[in-house]
Amino acid sequence: MAISRMLDRITQYISEAVIRIFGPTDDAYPIIGVQPFTGKPYKRGTAHSW
Repeated sequence: MAISRMLDRITQYISEAVIRIFGPTDDAYPIIGVQPFTGKPYKRGTAHSW
């Protein structure tokens, strides 16, 4: 009885992990597209002043 219960729990644990990995995503990120670069371009002579 205990062995079958343990096998059921292991099977459920593994199957939930597989469903989580290969299932559809549940991310709620907004669709915003590409963002423009708003920083300053790198200049070789200014990096040592940090």
